[in-house]
Amino acid sequence: QVQLTESGGGSVQSGGSLRLSCAASGNTYCMGWFRQAPGKEREGVAAIKGDGSTVYADSVKGRFIIYQDKAKNTLTLQMNSLESEDTATYFCAADSRRVCAVRLERWLQLFPGPPVGYQGPGTQVTVSS
Repeated sequence: QVQLTESGGGSVQSGGSLRLSCAASGNTYCMGWFRQAPGKEREGVAAIKGDGSTVYADSVKGRFIIYQDKAKNTLTLQMNSLESEDTATYFCAADSRRVCAVRLERWLQLFPGPPVGYQGPGTQVTVSS
């Protein structure tokens, strides 16, 4: 079992920055951030696997950075140059199946969600223009 707890959400003006953190328990092969805005489908934002390889959604490339502290078992998403379109509930996700690391970009697109994968309760990010 993997438990995930997000922190760091909040409100910011367009162009500002926020940092999201996720505390994880248990072993995982892949971790990532997803988001869902009201009335929209869940969207994969960024993911990372054990060797440090990362993938990003096109909408956040060059603005967001995902990184992991294995010693502390934490995952961080640094969000810069935020836009109103980034407003959503952000979820930390993890997968303990080795297969997720084979094609990380595919995992970001097709994350199965609970009960196959693990997901935190979410944290709200609101960007005002």
